[in-house]
Amino acid sequence: MTVVGLIGKIGAGKTTVAGLLGQCGAIVIDADALTHDALKQAAVRELIRDHFGSSVFEGDTVDRSCLAELVFGDQPKHKKALQDLEKIIHPRVRDALEERLREIDALPLKKEIGSVVVLDVPLLVQAGLHNRCDRLIWLECEDSVRHQRLVQRGLSAQQVAAREEAWNAGFPKGSVSDHMLCTVDTSGDIAYTKKETKRVWEEL
Repeated sequence: MTVVGLIGKIGAGKTTVAGLLGQCGAIVIDADALTHDALKQAAVRELIRDHFGSSVFEGDTVDRSCLAELVFGDQPKHKKALQDLEKIIHPRVRDALEERLREIDALPLKKEIGSVVVLDVPLLVQAGLHNRCDRLIWLECEDSVRHQRLVQRGLSAQQVAAREEAWNAGFPKGSVSDHMLCTVDTSGDIAYTKKETKRVWEEL
């Protein structure tokens, strides 16, 4: 089993590349889906209510957009709130991810074929999950292209800046080893991204 992690800023196309690798035959683990599952746990909801109050809830469900407003920003209070949230969510997501990897590793695949597992994790390096990977794919995308995509997704300039602040603040310098790294250019259209992804898949 080869575990591959995707690294890229918001809007760089991590989910798109993960999907294309899935079409090639990779098994994709979506950390966002694992986070959704974690937020449904009663113990997690209780901790979030204790830390952030009832304003981030809609009924008994965590309102992720309201929670995001509290944890993404350039003020010390935002950074503290993000750290508090990560302490609640990250261990549970990591446990669920490890369980999924164990399940995949136990699949009755032929040894000569093996399996490629792709981790689609928004802040892979910041969460320390790059250390769980055998290979890393860096998504290169021009800032102007990313920002245009994010506008189309409905994010404001302030929301984009807040998320990029979280990226920059948590990215450890010198954390990615060059020998593990390959690059996919995602600045072009989907046809170009498919071509780039296929090239990397053949290498894997």
